[in-house]
Amino acid sequence: MAKNYRAELVGVFGCPIDENPTGVVEEAAFEKLGLNYRYLTILVNDGELGEAIQGLKAMNMRGINCTIPHKVKVLEYLDELSEAAEIIGAVNMIVNQDGKLWGENTDGKGFLTALNKADVSVKGKKIAILGAGGAARAIGVECALAGATNITIANIEKEQGEELVELINTRTGAKAEFVFWNDIFAVPKDTDIFINATSIGLYPNVNDKPNVDYNTVTSNMAVSDVIFNDPNTLFLQEAAKRGAKTVNGLGMLASQAAKNFTLWTGEEAPVELMENVLKEEFGLS
Repeated sequence: MAKNYRAELVGVFGCPIDENPTGVVEEAAFEKLGLNYRYLTILVNDGELGEAIQGLKAMNMRGINCTIPHKVKVLEYLDELSEAAEIIGAVNMIVNQDGKLWGENTDGKGFLTALNKADVSVKGKKIAILGAGGAARAIGVECALAGATNITIANIEKEQGEELVELINTRTGAKAEFVFWNDIFAVPKDTDIFINATSIGLYPNVNDKPNVDYNTVTSNMAVSDVIFNDPNTLFLQEAAKRGAKTVNGLGMLASQAAKNFTLWTGEEAPVELMENVLKEEFGLS
């Protein structure tokens, strides 16, 4: 039998993308299981996603991750969606099934897995989320489906925020409300879990933090950030000063990377290895 010199290609489309460490994590997992896969980190500017998707098909790539700013826009290029992705209205990973593109959203599932590992449950809880983009939609919907009772969405774009609230109210059992985030956001007093699902604090803007009255964060809250680069965000530092339990973005990244790995390869992901590789990348091991 002739040797196969062609690797299966997967990767990520995004902008900015240079500081995204997912490739290191996935490559380590491929090596561990002896799989002939390669993960490509690809800069795809806003407005160029259509051409990139055509390239994915032309190069017979096995699949791709989608990150900022493509998670919602990519839906128009897909043939099928998972049930979760259809409800959320955003996709962060695609599987190429013989030229047919199937979209899934593993962001919210990865987020819940990370919370569970930190002994934080959303069931019966009241949640406040900053943002209403792709990550916020995934997290909001998955938290609602997992039993959160009340979800407050704070967003600077009113229409986008109200759309997410309507989605949660009509497609899940949770009760959602919208707060127009045009000034300093005060976290509701009875909040159990407070989440930054915006890109504020993402490298290179590591000195930025959401416009929040951090004195409304209490020690009774769990506070989480989706930002993984740098994982020790100013948002989490402010929360920790108030005694809140904090959960950084690395757990979510590792968990969703593991789910992506399995969907592309059909193999069980070496989750512990993937978590450790991420920690090493950020000097946390």
